[in-house]
Amino acid sequence: MASSHACFVRTDDMDHSQTQHTGRRELQMARSMCWHCQSEVSGEYFCERCVKVQPVSKEADYFTCLGFPRRLTIDPQKLEAKFYELSRAFHPDFYQNKSETEQAISLSNAATLNTAYRTLRDPIQRAEYLLAIEAGAVKEIRTTPPADLFEEILELQETLEEYRASDQSSQTGQQLRSKLQSEQHALEERKQEMETQLQHLFVEWDALQDRGEATSDARTQRDRLLKRMREILSNRTYVRNIVNDLVATIG
Repeated sequence: MASSHACFVRTDDMDHSQTQHTGRRELQMARSMCWHCQSEVSGEYFCERCVKVQPVSKEADYFTCLGFPRRLTIDPQKLEAKFYELSRAFHPDFYQNKSETEQAISLSNAATLNTAYRTLRDPIQRAEYLLAIEAGAVKEIRTTPPADLFEEILELQETLEEYRASDQSSQTGQQLRSKLQSEQHALEERKQEMETQLQHLFVEWDALQDRGEATSDARTQRDRLLKRMREILSNRTYVRNIVNDLVATIG
């Protein structure tokens, strides 16, 4: 687990002493004070003293919410299992007879977990999210083509405009359509290449994180990986948008 705190969930009103042996599940969430009884809460979704549900900490990132370290390769089955485990803990059925505050907290926690799961289950969204929390906002959508595709994209855009202005059922229109389909296929292959490059960078990032080094060389490698991932993700977003435009135009 990424945190040094053990976090437990209760889904009923069992006596506290009994829950020391049953009804607990380790989770990842750190809080300092219970909203209800003001007692100290050290990393638990439920207060050990008054057994009230605790809201997800605003300082917690999505990796922490779901009990994973900040890694870019995550076993999808383990991620799904953890998500369903936590979702059951905040299911509305458990809070029908609780106070309005507890109902609101459980719904808010469930919504946060849903967003966290949707973000982390997709490798690209996971990388974009990690970049956002490690190095600031990353979703800078390109307005210019990647350097190595600049001339190719300009020519493609001219062909797109020509196709839109043509009689698309004519021989010329069909020829332009065939050319655009070929360009679409080439761009889809380029996008796949970018995703392969990202996978290699993900492995490098995880290995660097696993070493846990705090040296200047480790920080330099970290910054290099973040910069490279940001660049490829930005290029991929641009290419994906062009492909989407092609699909919308030629079907």
